[in-house]
Amino acid sequence: MQAIPGDLLSIDRQGRAKTPSFDVSLRTPADRVCDFDEVLLPFTPEQAIFEAARCIHCPDPAPCVRACPANNDIPSAMWLIEQGRFLDAADLYRQTSSLPEICARVCPHEALCQGSCTMGKHGLPVQTGMLERFATDYQRYAGELLIDVAEPTGQRVAIVGAGPSGLACAEQLARHGHSVTLFDSKPQPGGLLLYGIPNFKLEKDVVLARMDDLYRMGVQFVGNTYIGRDKTVDDLFNEGFDAVYLAVGTGVDAPMGIDGEDLPGVWKGTDFLIRANVSPAFLPAALHQAPEIGRKVVVIGGGDTASDCLRTALRMGAEEVTCIYRRTENEMPGSRKDRKLAKDEGAHYQFLTQPVLFISGPDGRLAGIECIRMELGEPDASGRRRPVAVAGSEFIIEADTAILALGYWPDETLGKTTPDLTTHNYGLIQADSLTGQTSRPGVFAGGDAVTGPDLVVTAMVAGRRAAQAIHNSLRTGVN
Repeated sequence: MQAIPGDLLSIDRQGRAKTPSFDVSLRTPADRVCDFDEVLLPFTPEQAIFEAARCIHCPDPAPCVRACPANNDIPSAMWLIEQGRFLDAADLYRQTSSLPEICARVCPHEALCQGSCTMGKHGLPVQTGMLERFATDYQRYAGELLIDVAEPTGQRVAIVGAGPSGLACAEQLARHGHSVTLFDSKPQPGGLLLYGIPNFKLEKDVVLARMDDLYRMGVQFVGNTYIGRDKTVDDLFNEGFDAVYLAVGTGVDAPMGIDGEDLPGVWKGTDFLIRANVSPAFLPAALHQAPEIGRKVVVIGGGDTASDCLRTALRMGAEEVTCIYRRTENEMPGSRKDRKLAKDEGAHYQFLTQPVLFISGPDGRLAGIECIRMELGEPDASGRRRPVAVAGSEFIIEADTAILALGYWPDETLGKTTPDLTTHNYGLIQADSLTGQTSRPGVFAGGDAVTGPDLVVTAMVAGRRAAQAIHNSLRTGVN
């Protein structure tokens, strides 16, 4: 779609640059900690038009486009929204993104498109993420999302993992006319989107609506099936699938590795978030019971999962919620935006603090965490300054619940059960970065299972690239 007409070259950039931003509107902290509803208030059509009109349409290649892993044509989308052509803007996003309404909510826009906006040099950048959300939500509510698939090819593809990368791959392959079946160990599709990201960032209805689109395209889903245990990749080929895409993510919570980690009251981040945020209707019976968190909750870690756990604990009624992190805030890998939201909602932070022991109380449950103060030494292999323990600085933090949000490891099961599949780094799958082709013919892989933990949008892009490579291989018969 060629969205921007030639006369836009004469746009009054100086006038637009002086236009103030609406910025984003949030529900008040006092209101939002009482439920799990989304925090950001959507734009009205009038607000969206006004905000989109702030775009000064930088010469190609625009910084926002270069910063977007999906290469969305953001300036053209801004012009379409400015003209009130919301449905056309949504269609434009969907040309390059399989999950635009989701990426609009969970992408760290301040580090990607929005953070690269030229307007940010002199004031507030254009709210590109909110505008993407507005356009794609408008399309959904207007009922104008059309499903377009090619004639059936008669070829079948199995996708292992129904998270962002698997869903994107499925959508693209279905459009090409291939028969696609998603396999996942969980009862419902969505992966991280459904089972990992809390509702206050991404409402489940948004994910389920996108899945309904895939069902309408003919995609099939098989849940409660752990490929590598319940059946193997070899089994999938024996069942008649012509290609397999592995998109299992990195779902193994990293352990703390200290005494007391197995005490009642010490939770892994994923288990905690699933039980607290997901309806029992989407869970196996063993996960129906929500955690009993008590009054004092401590979250250990510095990424986005830590922020999600902090904010979830506050919504569950914890009176004192504290994040402890062994470096300073400057070294924290998670979103600054999410940390600010957590602080506004009542979360506290203790930096340069390292747990060394979980302590049980008389009832055998967690009662406290012995910690030691840290100071920053020389940079380590990651480039961040290495935390060094301060001798004699041990102290105890009282805690009814501790949540470990320390990052994620790959699952080695697929590598161990799939002949000729090359893995490395404790189970990451070796695959071509552009095509997803693995060492085994007919088997492709992408997303976090290849790169390690990364963004939803990068996993989505990997799924789209792999889908094109799979389509080409099926069409030509060359793996």
